[in-house]
Amino acid sequence: MEQRIIELDVREDLKNKIEPFQKIMEAIKELGANDIFILHAPFKPVPLFAVLKAKGFTHEEEELDKKHWKVTFTKKA
Repeated sequence: MEQRIIELDVREDLKNKIEPFQKIMEAIKELGANDIFILHAPFKPVPLFAVLKAKGFTHEEEELDKKHWKVTFTKKA
């Protein structure tokens, strides 16, 4: 089966005071083993790490700019 990659940028939502948690949960619900979810956020989304770890994801984070974090979540097999 082909690896799926879903990318979501929530920086604009957060700038407009829109809570992106539901959008994130909606994006990951279809992901299976070894699929990837890439999140772009204006800060390091530490609380999300534990939530997605509980759903079987590992993560790598990278600060691309002052207000741009890219976090790559991978669903464990």
